[in-house]
Amino acid sequence: MPLGIEANRGDIILMVGTRKGAFLLTSDQARRNWAVSGPLHAGSDIYHMAYDDREKGTVFVAINDPIWGPEIQRSEDLGATWLKAAQNPRFAAVRSDSVNRIWHIEPGRPGEPEVVYAGVDPAALFKSEDGGDTWSEVETLTAHPTRDLWEGGFGGLCLHSMALDPTDIDRMWVAISAVGVFGTEDGGTIWSAMNAGVRADFLSDPFPEFGQCPHKLLSHPSMPERLYQQNHCGFFRSENGGREWRDLSEGLPSRWALPLGIHSNDADTVYVVPEDKAVDGEVGGGRRYVTDAKFRVYRSRNAGEDWEPLTDGLPQRNAYLHVMREGMATDSMDECGIYVGTTTGQIFYSRNDGDTWELLIDYLPPINSVDCGTVV
Repeated sequence: MPLGIEANRGDIILMVGTRKGAFLLTSDQARRNWAVSGPLHAGSDIYHMAYDDREKGTVFVAINDPIWGPEIQRSEDLGATWLKAAQNPRFAAVRSDSVNRIWHIEPGRPGEPEVVYAGVDPAALFKSEDGGDTWSEVETLTAHPTRDLWEGGFGGLCLHSMALDPTDIDRMWVAISAVGVFGTEDGGTIWSAMNAGVRADFLSDPFPEFGQCPHKLLSHPSMPERLYQQNHCGFFRSENGGREWRDLSEGLPSRWALPLGIHSNDADTVYVVPEDKAVDGEVGGGRRYVTDAKFRVYRSRNAGEDWEPLTDGLPQRNAYLHVMREGMATDSMDECGIYVGTTTGQIFYSRNDGDTWELLIDYLPPINSVDCGTVV
């Protein structure tokens, strides 16, 4: 496949991170025919990719190479060429930690055009103010008073999600596994644990101040006070910026899932892919494939109050499929496109809010992440 890909303004771009490199897919707004480029950074473990549509149309990639280690690169020509950071995320010399993996990249808000954020393992937040060329640690979060008590989950001690308030440049939230959600309202001077009402069934205290295991945290730009999280122990929603959470897992076949998606034009419509991490009598929670081996994307049109399984076009027998925490994305079309990538190398997608599904591509390496943008 050729490196780099041609696209027109307004086209949909799908960025796919796999265990063996990155792939870019583009289509016009009909989303029927797709051009494919890759593998880019072949052989590297790509945890996440992001598209920055604020100015240049920059593609960011989180590379976790088994030899050379983690780094962030960026492309301003849809993958034809790549720019290396002059200074990648690194902890200050006074800390003994080193960055093990880069989990997530989040372009900043329109009001901060050169700002990009990155989440890493061990849990820390990094910020670039020059479009991704240099990165600095947000030390106030790393130095949180509870830091010595933080413990990692199955995927390590990772900061994997960020939600930015588009109406307030000083306000954002992060999710850390297995620590919980933390938020700031003063640009990062003070970070507060925001986990009231979120379960931690694996602890002796099932409702601790921190120690929960959020799997994915998202917000919708039209309702920044509302936060959603898919957690190790259920699906939760907050209507007051994370101060309190409601458990809305009833109606789902399993509390456990990794990915989470929000309809781009409707803050009330959300999507999850329930999985079974274990059943009675099993130890270790290593099952982790879709519940009952039926690939069902569950949709709620009322912010998690009620759920319906979406199955039309998805395999319902012998579907031993697993979706990683970054494995779901939505596009910006009026009839929202939903894209779900699996560790068995398929991407299933819907062009009509999830009502019907199709196989977009097969035989990719195991998929870590799927993200989506509109070409500028």
